Amino acid sequence: MRFLAPVFCLLLATSSAGFSASVATDTARTTAAGHAFIQPSDWSLTRKASAIYLTSPEAGSYVALIDVAQAANADAAVAAAWLADDGKNAPKLEHQGERPIRNGWDQIVSYRYALAADAKRSVFAQALRQGKSWTVVIADVSDAVLSKRESQLELIFGSLWPKGYVAESFAGKKAHKLDARRIALLTQFIADAQPKFGVPGVAIGVIQDGKVVFAGGFGVREVGKPAKVDANTLFMIASDTKALTTLMLAKQVDAGKYAWNTPVTKLLPSFRVGDAQTTARVQMRHMVCACTGMPRQDMETIFEGHSGTPKSVLAALATMQPTSQFGELYQYSNAMAAAAGYVGAHVQYPRLEYGAGYDLAMQKLVFDPLGMASTTFDFARATRGNYAVPHGETIDGKTAAVDLHFHRYGVPSRPDGGAWSNVNDMLRYLQMELSLGLLPNGKRYIGAAALLERRVQQVATGSGTGYGMGLKLDQSWGTLLIHHGGSDAGYRADKLWLPEHQVGAVILSNADSGTLLRYPFRRRLVELLFDGKPEAAQNIAAQAQRVRAERGQAAVGLSAPADPLVAGKLANRYHSTELGDIDVRHQQGAIWFDFGGWQSEMASRSNSDGSVTFVSISPGLQGYEFALSAAADRGLLKLNDGQRDYTFSEAK
Repeated sequence: MRFLAPVFCLLLATSSAGFSASVATDTARTTAAGHAFIQPSDWSLTRKASAIYLTSPEAGSYVALIDVAQAANADAAVAAAWLADDGKNAPKLEHQGERPIRNGWDQIVSYRYALAADAKRSVFAQALRQGKSWTVVIADVSDAVLSKRESQLELIFGSLWPKGYVAESFAGKKAHKLDARRIALLTQFIADAQPKFGVPGVAIGVIQDGKVVFAGGFGVREVGKPAKVDANTLFMIASDTKALTTLMLAKQVDAGKYAWNTPVTKLLPSFRVGDAQTTARVQMRHMVCACTGMPRQDMETIFEGHSGTPKSVLAALATMQPTSQFGELYQYSNAMAAAAGYVGAHVQYPRLEYGAGYDLAMQKLVFDPLGMASTTFDFARATRGNYAVPHGETIDGKTAAVDLHFHRYGVPSRPDGGAWSNVNDMLRYLQMELSLGLLPNGKRYIGAAALLERRVQQVATGSGTGYGMGLKLDQSWGTLLIHHGGSDAGYRADKLWLPEHQVGAVILSNADSGTLLRYPFRRRLVELLFDGKPEAAQNIAAQAQRVRAERGQAAVGLSAPADPLVAGKLANRYHSTELGDIDVRHQQGAIWFDFGGWQSEMASRSNSDGSVTFVSISPGLQGYEFALSAAADRGLLKLNDGQRDYTFSEAK
């Protein structure tokens, strides 16, 4: 790979070249043109002419910030930046598109490049324009670094501000009342944006000063069917569940059952994670802080969840080891959050099986007291009434329903993301958060101290942002905004509140593309509250343009149905010690991989090195890539999740 060349040889050396050792803390810097950015802790910095190179602690990964004095457009700016790299051309472009403007830039265009199947790295770029001048950011990072240091990459990109830019701040401002006019503007914004992204149904709710100012729905529960979404429609809220789980833990802390700094092994002696030294250090707060350095490692749950149990979820933690120090890096761990719920369940109901204990603890400590009568972990109950069907895109960009059975994989690990809820119930939860633990009748539900500890930052996640305990903290607008999203195949959720202004909101949608509504909804609400710059509509326009350009791009380079010649190289069955079995089925001219709990049609891609990659393409389940080596041996398939390889061997 040409991108493995040393960073220090990338630009022509000049007298202005210079090297800075890695820094112990995040450090403010400027580019040659005077644009501000932050050098993350432990990254080294090299200056050469108009470029700055930030090198990760791990060899072979870097981010380049290259100032381009003038260029006709973004493409020309990026081309100039690549040519500065010893006159080399950019890799093959995979896709390019406009991004929402932010942080004072007049235009932002993103680029992603196609690499060899076995590269195990990503190359992407952004061109940012201020007036007629451009700054180009090129990132060439291994998948392991991308997975491990996502928050530091976000810090670099998020802190890059044009020279002279003063960030918009709502500090000290009083929020407007969300009167009928402002609510009409907010709801019209969602009604206009929803069809641009192909989202069949959306539900939103807004609360201010203890009163619901809007709760309702837009669109339909299932594409092609007439049933409408409303404020009572159930959606899977995925990782929005984490805040509810940490609330249950906070109730136990408030009751004196343990403290946030209690070692987990004191509550559950059988608890194990990584080695003995790591296990001994884990406190209850660490289970839900995304700050222990535990890699995401979701594949075991996704592929084996249908046959798993809460006990097996806890047992799997013993096989996982942190890849960074406690408090060093934000690394999101669903497995740790799931285990936290089961530890809390064991404390509350030590005689019950972990799953039954968790369900009962959540019902008695959270759902019943808050009046969340519809919220449930019961899959059958959730999907037999007023619920939204999940949707994704087909390989040619059409909206289609996701196989609902897929979501059963998350039942054994439900404390991290298995709840179903609706707008009305989520507003009841937000009201309690805004009132610091009081119920609508004035009765205290929980002490403020235990509740507020969840909002204390445990680790930084980017520029002005951090993670508490199951909650994301954002100070970038000068006033604290607390939120957390949820994503699962065909479902997207988000909740947020501004504690200083007694405002909260929730948005639920039944499509993968609902992701594109979450930030603009948040931004539009803040604009209406504080007369902020009208960026939300511009963001929607830019995102809609990008979606149109990328729609159907999943098929580029793929053969769907899979090429019969390469499909013929597959064995009939494969087995992985960690991820279970794959049954290969030939069905009506297509290849399907059956993973036991769920299945997907597979497309094929023949790679330049002679290898073959099979890629899942069913709606909502796209993007799982299995590599078949170039060797004649058809007995091995490999799957990589960024920090780990999984091998499937032919099963005789």
